[in-house]
Amino acid sequence: MFQEFKKFIMRGNVVDLAVGVIIGVAFGAIVASLVGDIIMPIVGAATGGLDFSNYYLSLSSSVQPGAPYVEAKKQGAVLGYGQFLTVAMNFLIVAAVLFLVIKGMNNLKRKEEAPSAPAEPLADVKLLTEIRDLLATKS
Repeated sequence: MFQEFKKFIMRGNVVDLAVGVIIGVAFGAIVASLVGDIIMPIVGAATGGLDFSNYYLSLSSSVQPGAPYVEAKKQGAVLGYGQFLTVAMNFLIVAAVLFLVIKGMNNLKRKEEAPSAPAEPLADVKLLTEIRDLLATKS
């Protein structure tokens, strides 16, 4: 059973998947930083210094008005639509970046697969072709 498990783990697909997941987690951290540290502050500055992450609707009377979102969650039920906006923007940015990366890769792949001009046949192939053609005309 151990040998079968070892064979399964060492298959190329499993290793490729593991590498993809690790790179995906790292890419996710980069995008989260891009959204949280660069894009959302710009959006907040453009909208007058608003911080979307602290936007919420209180669903409980025990939530103190004006409390930060993290504290409000501890006090009672809140609907954190600001966090949702941040996560949705994060998703849109990830989707746009992935689209651009895949589109770029597809363009490179198409350029590599572009048919090249037919190469000049080798001298012996050319000679054999002429012999074949001569034999065909005599028959």
